[in-house]
This record gives sequence, C-alpha cells and structure tokens, in this order.
Amino acid sequence: MSRALQLATYGLYTTTPNPRVGCVLVKDGVIIGEGWHESAGQPHAEINALAKVGAGRTAQGATTYVTLEPCSHHGRTPPCVDALMKAGIARVVAAMPDPNPLVAGQGLAQLAAAGIAVASGLMEAEARALNVGFVSRMTRGRPWLRLKVAMSLDGKTALNNGLSQWITGPEARRDAHAWRARSCAVLTGFGTVRDDDPRLTVREVVTPRQPRPVVVDSRLETPLTAKLLEGGALIFAAQPDAENISRLTARGAEVIVLPNPAGKVDLAAMLLELGRRGYNEVLVEAGAKLNASLLREGLVDELLIYQAPVLLGDQARGMADLPELVELSGARRLTITDRRMIGADQRILALLN
Repeated sequence: MSRALQLATYGLYTTTPNPRVGCVLVKDGVIIGEGWHESAGQPHAEINALAKVGAGRTAQGATTYVTLEPCSHHGRTPPCVDALMKAGIARVVAAMPDPNPLVAGQGLAQLAAAGIAVASGLMEAEARALNVGFVSRMTRGRPWLRLKVAMSLDGKTALNNGLSQWITGPEARRDAHAWRARSCAVLTGFGTVRDDDPRLTVREVVTPRQPRPVVVDSRLETPLTAKLLEGGALIFAAQPDAENISRLTARGAEVIVLPNPAGKVDLAAMLLELGRRGYNEVLVEAGAKLNASLLREGLVDELLIYQAPVLLGDQARGMADLPELVELSGARRLTITDRRMIGADQRILALLN
C-alpha cells in the first residue's frame, strides 16, 4: 500500500476533479503490475495496473492494493470493479472507502458479492491526506481551503507601507509553488491585486496545468491591466455592475455575483460554487482583510505558514485583521500536523479546530 500511495502522488497536479489514486497488483509475493490515475477521462489506477501485467503472467488469483475503493459506477470510464472481477482478482485491499455518493461502499460490496475477499483501512490516514480536497468536496460540497502565509518570527506579513518581497527565502518560495501546483485554484482579494498585481501562476516547479486565479472583488474594481486576467480569472462580486462585468469578461475573466446581506461577497456560497465546479483544493494567498473574513466565518481548514527568522516590529502588518480579544478563552486553537525547515525558514502546517 505504501507503494500504491507513492504511485498516487504522480497524479498530484493532474487528476482534478478526480482523486489521486495508485494501485499495485501482487501475486505470489511479487509485484506483477502497478499504475496510477493520471487525469480525468483517462483509465483509473486499477486499469493501468492490470495493463502493466507482463507477458506470460496473469492477474488471476492476485491481490490488488489500491488507495481508494474501486469505482462501481460508469462515469467517463467503465467501472473498475468489473475489470477486477474479469481479471480474476482474488483479493482487494483498499486504503479507504470512496466518499463519492455514487460509490460509497458499493464497490467493495460488489466485489465481495462476487466472492472476492475485500478489506479497507490500511494506511487510511495517508490516503485521506492525499485526497483531502476530494473528500471535502464529496462530503461537504466545497473544496479544502488552505490559507498560505509568509511571515516574520513576530508574526508580520509585510511592512506598514505594504512591502513584503521577500520575507522568506527562495527555498520556501519554491515550496509554496508546489502547493500552488497541487491546488485547483488560488484565491486572493482585490486589495492584493491592486497592490501587488500578482499572476498567481506556478513557476518554480514543473506542472502540466495552472491553478485558476480567483478574486474576491465586491465592487468589481479589478484593473483591466491586472496580470491574473491573462489566466482566465474567476471574479466573485457583490454588485451586478453590467458595464464592469462586460469589460472584465472581454479581458477573459468570468464574473459571478454572490452578495451577502452586508453587501459583500458571500464567501460560504463562493466555496460551494467552487465545489460545484469540481475544485478540490483552494490555496488562499491574500491580505489581512480577506484572511480575517475567511477565518471569522470558519471557512479555513488549514494554515500553511512559512516563518522567516526575521523581526519586522509592531508597526508591520499582521496576517489577519481580526478583532481584539479580551480573554484568552476566545483564542482560536490549532493542531500542528507538520513542522520542518525549508531552507532557512520554518514551514508549519496546522489544522483549525
């Protein structure tokens, strides 16, 4: 199963909206075939593994180790359970059940009904972590929201005049691009577009596709010269300004108007819309105001923090413009899941409780 999980990572940047899945076929203690899902519409991991069984060998009586329950429905490709049964597989071990309601245990049930031994749960935590966005979309209808921040040791993300390039070193920036590459979209606010004019593209790692830039822009103030418009930006607004929508659309953007009662963008509805479009993981690279809004509404699932060994002082800008606390009982508690050095900087992954 460890090898199957390794194979699944080969699709880290390519499988959206599908999950990342790897498969290994074992017979008489020897791996006879292995494969992974490469992209939507292409054969699933089990089919690729069966196709790799060498000449003179057969999968009859083999054990299948797969990181996600084999599918039992006909989507863009035929059901994998049918192929496994036809190949004469004797046993199927899945790391985790498929959270897709179209499968949700039916794949393993069909295999068991056909007399194939089945088991689930081997290295499940690792499999879930690999597909945290897919699981989120299948169970909550919205993508996994990961908020990325580059900060100083005293928790500051920019000088008071807005300068922030560069707080962290080149190794940390390269690592951050890898997190961009695995994301379906990169979310930012109008303020960041105005002040930094970012492209939000992946440049430091090789990837066959770029995440879609998404902008929260309540009043549709995104300049027509903004670089991220070249990437077909998706802009969420709160005002149905037909003239501005027409101008932005002519520049390649897509505009969706989703107001909340306060006249701002309805952020929860925005995430549901991104989920409806098949986005599994969304990376937030925004300023203190949007960061704070997402945190206040309980929409952030995970923090990705790069902390540099520098001090910027009390007058520098913080990561989120949250209201003052008067009691420590009101502090947001986090669970740190990973901590490591990336060059001279520390990278912290933390889940919001």
